Amino acid sequence: MNESKLLSGEQIPLEMHKAKIIQKLNLVPTQRRLDAMREAGFNTFLLNTTDIFLDLLTDSGVNAMSDRQQGAMMTVDDSYAGSQSFTRLEKVCRDLFGMEHLLPAHQGRACEHILSKVLVQTGSVVVTNYHFTTTKAHIMLCGGTVEELPIAEALNPTSSHPFKGNMDLERLEGYIQELGSEKIAFIRMEAGTNLIGGQPFSLENLAGVRKICDKFGVLLVLDASLLADNLYFIKKREEQCQNLSIREITGKICDLVHVLYFSGRKLGCARGGGICTNREDVFLALRELIPLYEGFLTYGGMSLREMEAMAVGLEETMDEEMINQGPEFIAHMVNELDRRGIPVVTPPGGLGCHLNAMEFVDHIPQNQYPAGALAAALYIVSGVRGMERGTLSEQRDEKGNEPLADLELLRLALPRRVYSLSHVKYTIDRLTWLYEHRHMIGGLKFVDEPRTLRFFLGRLEALSDWPEQLARKFSRDLESI
Repeated sequence: MNESKLLSGEQIPLEMHKAKIIQKLNLVPTQRRLDAMREAGFNTFLLNTTDIFLDLLTDSGVNAMSDRQQGAMMTVDDSYAGSQSFTRLEKVCRDLFGMEHLLPAHQGRACEHILSKVLVQTGSVVVTNYHFTTTKAHIMLCGGTVEELPIAEALNPTSSHPFKGNMDLERLEGYIQELGSEKIAFIRMEAGTNLIGGQPFSLENLAGVRKICDKFGVLLVLDASLLADNLYFIKKREEQCQNLSIREITGKICDLVHVLYFSGRKLGCARGGGICTNREDVFLALRELIPLYEGFLTYGGMSLREMEAMAVGLEETMDEEMINQGPEFIAHMVNELDRRGIPVVTPPGGLGCHLNAMEFVDHIPQNQYPAGALAAALYIVSGVRGMERGTLSEQRDEKGNEPLADLELLRLALPRRVYSLSHVKYTIDRLTWLYEHRHMIGGLKFVDEPRTLRFFLGRLEALSDWPEQLARKFSRDLESI
C-alpha cells in the first residue's frame, strides 16, 4: 500500500522529516534580481546568496544534516594524528563498502586530484560512462585524456531507458582491444552521471564492466559521490535487486570495484571526502600524497567534526526513507513539468530536475550558451538559482577550439531535506511562465573567460537587451494578477 497517496487520488512526495531549525529566505524584487544578474556576469555561481530565494545550484555541501549528525559533531576527538573520529569513520567505511583502507580528503575533487596524480600518465586514457567537469580537468592536467563510452540512450533527453548511466560494454571491449590495455589508466564508472541528468547505472552493467576489466587487467574505479541516488534507482528499477536491502546492494556494488572515491558533500551530507580500496599497491601509492596535498592520514584536510557527521551520514544512507527524498521530489517536479509540455530529461534521475535547454530555447545557438541563458532568465523571473550543464561547462582544447556539449541542460538540484513541496510548486509556476515567454530569451557571450573550469569564474554579457525586456514583461504580468 502506498501511504503517500492522498484520498483524493493524488500522489505527492512526503517529507520524511520535520524541521527543527530554520533559516530565513529572501525574495528580492525583480529589478534587484536583474541588477544582481548583471553584477554576477550572467554566471549564477557569482550571485550573492542575499539575492537568492531558492538555491538549486547544487546538492554539494548544502544537504541538511540530521539531529544525529549534529549530535555526533560534539563527540569529536580533535587531534592532529591518531584521532578516534577517523577510526570511527574508517570502521563505518569498512562495514558499508567492505574495503580495508580509507584515505580522507577535504572533498571529492581532492580525491580526483590524488588518483590522477598517481594513476594517470602522459598519453594515458581514462574510459568512463560519462565525464564530470573537475574529473576531466584533473586527468587532462596530468597529461591524460578522457574517452566516454555511454550507451546510445544516454544522450537522448527523453529516452525511457531506466539506466542511462550504463557503459556500452561492446564498445568498451572493442576500445581496449584497439588501444591496448597498457594505455588505459583506469575505467571510471560514475554513479548517477552528473552531466546527463543524474542518470544511474545498473548493477548488471557494472558487473559487465568488471568482467571486461578482469579480462584485460584494468583497474575499475567508482565515483560514488551520487551513490545514494543510484542505490535508490537500482532498488526500484532493477528486478533482480528489488528484494535486496540498500546495504546489500551497496555491498554488491563495492565487491565489483577496485577503488571507490566520494565527495562527502554529497554522499553522507558532510563536508569532506575519501578514497577506499582493498588494493594494497594502490593504497600505498596514494597514501604518500595525502600528507603532501591534504593533511595527515587521520584527517586529510577534513574538519574532524565533519568526519563524525560523515560517519553517521553514511550509515543513514542505508535507510531507504532517507535516500528516497531526493529522487521522489525530483520525480514529482519532472513529471509535472513534462505534463505541462516543458522539456525535461526523462526518466527522472537523481541530483535534480534537468531542463532540456536545447529544446526549451531552441532558437539560441549552442555557441551562445542556451543553458546558461536559461539559468539567467529563470533567476530573473523567480530568484531561483540553477546551474548550467552544457557547452559553458566545457572548456576549450589546446588549440582554442570550443567543443559543443552533447546536451544543454539547466540543472535544478534539490538539496536533501532542505526545501519543501511548496518551493517545488513555486519553481514549477515560474518555469511555466518562462516557457510561455521563452522566445524573449537571448544568447550570451564571454567577456572574461578563464582557461580552466570557466563556468566557475567566467563572466558573460547578454547579446541584446533581452534580460531587461524579460524583467519588464514579468513584472507587468505579476502586477496584473
